[in-house]
Amino acid sequence: MLRGLAQLIRRNNPLINNVLNNQKVTMSLQKHSRRIEGLDKNVWVEFTQLAAEYSVVNLGQGFPDFSPPNFVKEAYTRAINGDLNQYTRAFGHPPLVKMLAKFFGKLMNRDIGPFSEMLVTAGAYEALFCFFQALIDDGDEVIIIEPYFDCYEPMVRMAGGKPVFISLRPVFNREELQVIADLCIEHNVLCISDEVYEWLVYDPNEHVRIASLPGMWERTVTVGSAGKSFSATGWKIGWAFGHKCIIKHLQTVHQNSVYHCSTGAQQAVAEGFEREFEHLGTPESYFICLRKELQVKRDRLAACLASVGLKPIIPEGGYFLVADISEVDVDLPESTETKEPYDYRFVKWLMINKGLATIPVSAFYSSDSKNNTKNFVRFCFVKENTTLSKAEEILQEWSRTRKVQ
Repeated sequence: MLRGLAQLIRRNNPLINNVLNNQKVTMSLQKHSRRIEGLDKNVWVEFTQLAAEYSVVNLGQGFPDFSPPNFVKEAYTRAINGDLNQYTRAFGHPPLVKMLAKFFGKLMNRDIGPFSEMLVTAGAYEALFCFFQALIDDGDEVIIIEPYFDCYEPMVRMAGGKPVFISLRPVFNREELQVIADLCIEHNVLCISDEVYEWLVYDPNEHVRIASLPGMWERTVTVGSAGKSFSATGWKIGWAFGHKCIIKHLQTVHQNSVYHCSTGAQQAVAEGFEREFEHLGTPESYFICLRKELQVKRDRLAACLASVGLKPIIPEGGYFLVADISEVDVDLPESTETKEPYDYRFVKWLMINKGLATIPVSAFYSSDSKNNTKNFVRFCFVKENTTLSKAEEILQEWSRTRKVQ
């Protein structure tokens, strides 16, 4: 019977027939979906590998090298010891979606349905993926404001969409946000607002949620991150919330891809937000304390960069500081890759020769705009003071060497 089955497979399935006969099936192994065509190159894969290879001081990738607050770490431990180690609700652990709905409902002065208008995802990254997969059809145009998180473009293309890029000027204020909202309403356009740095808006600025503007709740999906909120990026807990008629489509993608996120981590994040809700707007709030601490780190790094001849652009929020390197004369080796931007070559040189990792800014721009940003590199200042001190030593030593020459 088994022999007859094998003969049937060989006769009716040429691919299996070739495998059974130990023949090479190169064409089949090389085949890939059109969805990933041209999307294999990734700045994080390339520069993370370089950072590991040369053992550098890493101001490149955006993650803290310090611990999350004790209250969320202790909550995670309690969750595991309390046997929250099995599946929970697929669209979000009930205590977490209830707490997120309560928390953001108060901030936005509206009722948010915890089970119908909130989705917990594997980091903000998956929330973005669910949005693009759920709401974009082949040929749909998607406006992306650049610089942008580098996954936006490939995620749009994988969904069959057509990215349309708009370059952002250094200033972005509430009035401009209102113009965007007005255009969304006028043209019946959906908006995805990536607000993972919502708690890290530095004085005297304030964070404005576009979903809170008149007419925008019904057409906006807001994305957030527990990793950025509580300095625990490895936990990979994020969320998306918005009108139930939109969120239900993201839930469909989620249930057919990731399906479920870590129960223990979700419980810890729920308790973290419960604690923050009690201290909202007070000096005891972790979100306020972290913002103040990072503003000092931002200013410290900016001062160091300016002292060595780089020109920092002071950010109003987030983890990162961009510096203009146009006045730094460096004899860079020729690139082995065709048309590699100057900032890529500079960052590689800095890592290999000086032991300091940064990220090229052109990685966050479309191909047509990369040349306009080739003289900028990005530094992450959300690091321990000891890490920043090591970076300062490298930059100052490099500056002394340049002056001698």
